[in-house]
Amino acid sequence: MPEIKFKPRIRKAFQRLRVARARARSQRRAGWGLLLTLFALAIAIALQPAVLSTSPPPSPTTVTAADRLEEGKNLYRSGRLVEAATVWREAVREAESNGASLKAIQALNYLATVEQDLGNWEAAKAAIAQSLQHLQDPANPATESAKALLAQALNNRGSLQLSLGETSAALATWQEAESLYARAGNTTGELGSKINQARALQVLGFYQRAEDLLNAANDKLQAREDSPLKAEGLRSLGQTLQVVGNFRRAKEVLEESWQVSERLNDSAEVGATLLEIGNIARALHQNDVALDYYQEAAQRATTAIARLEAQINRFSLLVSLQQSTPALEILPEIEADLNPLPPSRFAVFARVNVAESLIKIAPNEKTARLIAVAIQQARELKDARAEAYALTQLGRLYERTGQWQEAYGPSQQATQIAQSIHGEDIVARSAWQLGRILKQKGDRNGAIASYEQAIEALGSLRSDLATIDRALQFDFKESVEPVYREFVSLLLQPSPGSEVPQDYLRKAREAIEALQIAEIDNYFQEACFPAQSVAIDRIDSHAAAIYPIILSDRLEIVVSLSDRPLQHYSTPLTQDRLEATFQQLYSSFYLGYSSVERLRLSQQVYDWLLRPIETQLASNGIKTLVFVLDGFLQNLPMAALHDGQHYLIENYSIAISPGLQLVPDRLKNHNPSTLAAGLTEARQGFPPLPAVEREMQAVETEVGAKVLLDRAFTLSAFQTQMSERSFQIVHLATHGQFSSNPDDTFVLAWDEQINVKEFDRILRSRTPGSESVELLVLSACRTAAGDRRAALGLAGFALRSGARSTLATLWSVNDLSAAELMSEFYEQLVRSQPGMTKAEALRQAQLKLLRDRSYQHPYFWAPFVLVGNWL
Repeated sequence: MPEIKFKPRIRKAFQRLRVARARARSQRRAGWGLLLTLFALAIAIALQPAVLSTSPPPSPTTVTAADRLEEGKNLYRSGRLVEAATVWREAVREAESNGASLKAIQALNYLATVEQDLGNWEAAKAAIAQSLQHLQDPANPATESAKALLAQALNNRGSLQLSLGETSAALATWQEAESLYARAGNTTGELGSKINQARALQVLGFYQRAEDLLNAANDKLQAREDSPLKAEGLRSLGQTLQVVGNFRRAKEVLEESWQVSERLNDSAEVGATLLEIGNIARALHQNDVALDYYQEAAQRATTAIARLEAQINRFSLLVSLQQSTPALEILPEIEADLNPLPPSRFAVFARVNVAESLIKIAPNEKTARLIAVAIQQARELKDARAEAYALTQLGRLYERTGQWQEAYGPSQQATQIAQSIHGEDIVARSAWQLGRILKQKGDRNGAIASYEQAIEALGSLRSDLATIDRALQFDFKESVEPVYREFVSLLLQPSPGSEVPQDYLRKAREAIEALQIAEIDNYFQEACFPAQSVAIDRIDSHAAAIYPIILSDRLEIVVSLSDRPLQHYSTPLTQDRLEATFQQLYSSFYLGYSSVERLRLSQQVYDWLLRPIETQLASNGIKTLVFVLDGFLQNLPMAALHDGQHYLIENYSIAISPGLQLVPDRLKNHNPSTLAAGLTEARQGFPPLPAVEREMQAVETEVGAKVLLDRAFTLSAFQTQMSERSFQIVHLATHGQFSSNPDDTFVLAWDEQINVKEFDRILRSRTPGSESVELLVLSACRTAAGDRRAALGLAGFALRSGARSTLATLWSVNDLSAAELMSEFYEQLVRSQPGMTKAEALRQAQLKLLRDRSYQHPYFWAPFVLVGNWL
């Protein structure tokens, strides 16, 4: 298992950091206090020289315009964004009236940046268009200064396009800017354009290309002599790598920046870099390490603002760790730096961050004063985004103290303001808060409408992981998952004497599907877009979709039957009891556990999930059950549920769907092109699998597979085969593991482990135009022991691979029984009558083992699950 270690710079021995618990929280924030630094990779002005363009050489113009440019920059640096915009508009007018086109273009580029920061998209678009119009004027010669300004304007346009969701256009724009910078020999601008392109590629799903670009940017930085520019550039690159979830490289690059800054004796840059390394430690949940880095960053800070950033991060972390005493001890230091700050966006955000932490431990008058000052300053600044942010926290304060009427006003106002500036990240929070308040006030319809607003905002942020302001990023367990679950709970709570309306059942089903996908997005820290999403009842009229939903006080079930109204039933059970029973059932599938107890638990879960609907399933001719499983249920084999007489697999084919990511196609022919690879020998600490050779022979016999066995199954050989041929089936009989952490989710080749992201890269490197793999088989993998959310790894592997169907195992299986099952599965799949589905082929193979006295225990046949398309 790879690990991340921090240098013993602050303490003699830091704990070893494992990536294993980190990536699902790579954009974690505790309160909104985490990561206060404004992440300005998209700012194409001289204020951010290490990331994007440097300013072109000044051109002769009026002193007034030049002075206004500098005044605006100073205001921008101090966070007075609205005032900076006003000054730069005046600079444009001054320059244009005096015929100083280049100064006007420079001011327009600055203006476009600040308008984007304020969420004024149309104003930003107008400033960019005006800048480009000046640059295209034949009266302006194509000097080096003009070319640099054009590249700067293009960088601005790319940033705006990305913010508006025009990701492909943003990528093309930044590629054009990079070309201009390269021709001008401006390596700083070229570097910034590469980093921006990586952000766009990440959003588009081209992860390998994004990584290659970031590596190229790093190479360019490493080749430079030590300078403040190099140190800041490396730090910005490290920030980007952290946002896209590459913690290892982020830490390495940030440590390079740290070393450069130390050699330059640049305390300010050292402090800024230590803060970023602390943020990585915090994201990795190495909290003691993070606290040490924050403390050192505060000590090395050369300004009150830099010291505040570190101290507020330290304060919020202490609060989140419920260490209120040491947190309150540093509060006077924070106040000493915070109180004298003049109004600015930073000052507003800082006050609100401190207030949010205080709400968790001591919501008092001091907390209210902090928020009141923040709101007043935001209004003085005419900064709508900052005002919406502060108003949201005021509503939160009232909510925490049970003042529901008082909480309503600021929460509603925050939502309205945030919507007006397209601040979806704030809408997601404020509308969720408004929904909770309206629910407490008894306004169910209003609460549902607000929850819908919040979920719509969260949905719009799916592809924006690399673009959300890092001060406002979401913790999945705290700020995303509860929105969906509370919404479903609200929808499915029937009014007295009436049933839940069909519209509410549909919305609940859609919400739980969206939660499934959001959880997998969070798992990878990337939006995993489906190729096509088709409703189950439109694919197969003999299939029923079953949605168990675990809530704090009950288990809700929604069932979708073809051309029938949605069915719904509920069982009042606490979440603790449900999960304890599910855990016991999981343990009971191992050999040696009491068969009587196993059957009792299997029947209990069957009663909860299926007993109320079994008559309707039979009367509607249902042959396949498709489960969209929630929580720990994802670790359980539905095939082994028992109705008192039969296992579920004896009556139905079964499939699992991580949301409705389905492509309505069957396997296209009875002689599918197949690559089979496996290990029989012990490798890398894993035991031998002698029966894998028999399994490979069976696959080769049934479908004429190309086989890579033992030493032939290297990462390189696998890559070569996948890149040279278009296989419909990829069958891997080797050790592997599914975990709640992508870095612990892998399959084993002869020479190394193939991580889920590397596996994704291999499958995506296939010949352009080739179809997706139709069936991925992982016949010897297991879910990580003791990992309650390990099945996320299976769902993630299935979805990320792009395979339409994935056949895998929930625990380590007996390799002899696996060989038997796989042989029967392929025989059923390719040699049976037309219309044989993958789910039915698996069912027949499982039944063959069930009827064999040697393998009739569920341990042998139950862990095989089909994820995705069952046709």
